[in-house]
Amino acid sequence: MPAGGGTERRTVFLLAHTGRPAAVRSAERVVQGLLRSGIGVRILREEAADLPVPAPVEVVEEGESATAGCELIVVLGGDGTLLRGAEFARASGVPMLGVNLGRVGFLAEAERDDLDKVVDRVVTRAYEVEERMTLDVLVRADGRVVHTDWALNEASVEKAARERMLEVVIEVDGRPVSAFGCDGVVCATPTGSTAYAFSAGGPVVWPEVEALLMVPISAHALFAKPLVTSPASVLAVEVQTTTLQGVLWCDGRRTVPLPPGARVEVRRGEVPVRLARLHHALFTDRLVAKFALPVGGWRGAPR
Repeated sequence: MPAGGGTERRTVFLLAHTGRPAAVRSAERVVQGLLRSGIGVRILREEAADLPVPAPVEVVEEGESATAGCELIVVLGGDGTLLRGAEFARASGVPMLGVNLGRVGFLAEAERDDLDKVVDRVVTRAYEVEERMTLDVLVRADGRVVHTDWALNEASVEKAARERMLEVVIEVDGRPVSAFGCDGVVCATPTGSTAYAFSAGGPVVWPEVEALLMVPISAHALFAKPLVTSPASVLAVEVQTTTLQGVLWCDGRRTVPLPPGARVEVRRGEVPVRLARLHHALFTDRLVAKFALPVGGWRGAPR
């Protein structure tokens, strides 16, 4: 209770993939549940046009102040929408609670059938918050820093033209490891180990493990294995001067061209993303459920 005896004002920022009818219906349900419980809801103006917004809902412009004063960011959608929510979460420090309306959704804490439970947990504050490692990304060209960025899942250096491989040199802690032609190189966090890095053949890393990953994509080389390094390491990918232009993708959302000779440096991010968790389920169980892994015949350790 605030000083002076006033009642506490609670507000949740809601982000949804309004291009999907299922997301619109889910958003309506969450909004109504929160408002009935006396919790304010804030949404972006660009999404308000696609949602039947009750009068009490606060409509704001996208920007640094969009989540100011909010206790939680609730995101409804697939992986792309969840990564968009992570941008708001990192910028504001407000925890993000994801509801998966897509396919896999490793960042999500709940599924579309759990909406009533999500509302109840938000109302009663029955959730915990954990921090996930991020990446800080720096691009140099001609010796100058020309771009800085960040990622929750991965920063990938990729070829910009389909007809030729990208020639790169990979580096760890200031020392060269190998040079090869490839479709690209993924630098990932443990959170991102089940995303693009996984598709490229990288290992699955449990989220509580502190490490950085470097995974070549379709490399034409005898030694182009996934690497797992210390979280204090600095990974670098240099685009050879003799190759075509490349491109840097951060979480598959933000991109910048890489001219021949460009250098991308990736290190542990200074600012984590905070995720709200409803369950104490082990990551092993989450992995089995998300990928529908066959576990029939398991008996467990003898008692």
